[in-house]
Amino acid sequence: MTGARARRLLAGIWAANLFAALLFGGIFFFRRFSSETESPLPLASPTPFSVSSPTPNPALPTAYFLPTYTPNPHATEIVVVTPTPFALDALAQRPLVIGYSVLGRPLEVYRFGAGERERFILAGIHGGYEWNTVALAEELIRYLSENPEVIPPDMTLYILRDMNPDGEARSHSYDGRVNEHGVDLNRNFPYHWKESWNLDGCWQYRPVTAGAYPASEPETVAVINFIHLHHIEAIISYHSAALGVFAGGDPPFEPSERLAETISLRSGYQYPPIDTGCEMTGDLTDWASSLEGIPAVDIELLNHRDTDFERNLRVLDAFLHWER
Repeated sequence: MTGARARRLLAGIWAANLFAALLFGGIFFFRRFSSETESPLPLASPTPFSVSSPTPNPALPTAYFLPTYTPNPHATEIVVVTPTPFALDALAQRPLVIGYSVLGRPLEVYRFGAGERERFILAGIHGGYEWNTVALAEELIRYLSENPEVIPPDMTLYILRDMNPDGEARSHSYDGRVNEHGVDLNRNFPYHWKESWNLDGCWQYRPVTAGAYPASEPETVAVINFIHLHHIEAIISYHSAALGVFAGGDPPFEPSERLAETISLRSGYQYPPIDTGCEMTGDLTDWASSLEGIPAVDIELLNHRDTDFERNLRVLDAFLHWER
């Protein structure tokens, strides 16, 4: 091969290499430039994440946050007594169950007489703390079962022996005052109801509530429904101890005041009662008198031990023959 021919061959090889280099370099540059200037693909929107509110479980108990109280110097000490089962002989009719407590215990009403005029006595609104009011109701039920002629021909008398059977079953002490929800049932009626009240002069041995709202408790609802289903002319609610007879009504209700005066004169229970300065809210007799127009009184037994049975036979006679 001559020198001139060899030089031409070598020049062709370098030219081919340079062309290949330029070609591949151009392709690389073009692809890189395109990737930098091209709009990015849109990202898919994420699916929102939601948390559903839990469904309340009705089987779980309601929590009650109770205040701390100090003892009330006006109250009398109680004596713890073991309860005895209540049973009547064949003379007594079976009670009417008007409702059930929080724990399912029956609220039992006994009926005496068959007249059109209806009157109502109830006991045990404060359960085992005022257990002697339940014992008194049982004595009155036995007495009337054996002496039905005591009831005037035109009258029907109803006796609720224990409005707070859960509290009465729990303890014959301070701990038996409230129902199973920790509610003072005599602050749960729908008149002047308050969630909290001035504690001066009030019962303060244990923390209590007035309920989550007026008439929140099954025991309260049962009594309200019973009264609404009957033409009740007058009501006695038994309590203990020692403060006298309280006339229902706020503002004062004149028929309740006259009923309280009549009972005081026949029984010797003090009227007007001792005023401790306690603010009354959600009270049964105030509700009955001020909203329902029914004369109603609270009667306080003399202590937390005795039923004052003979004294309350006089109360019974006065109550049955009192005229509005």
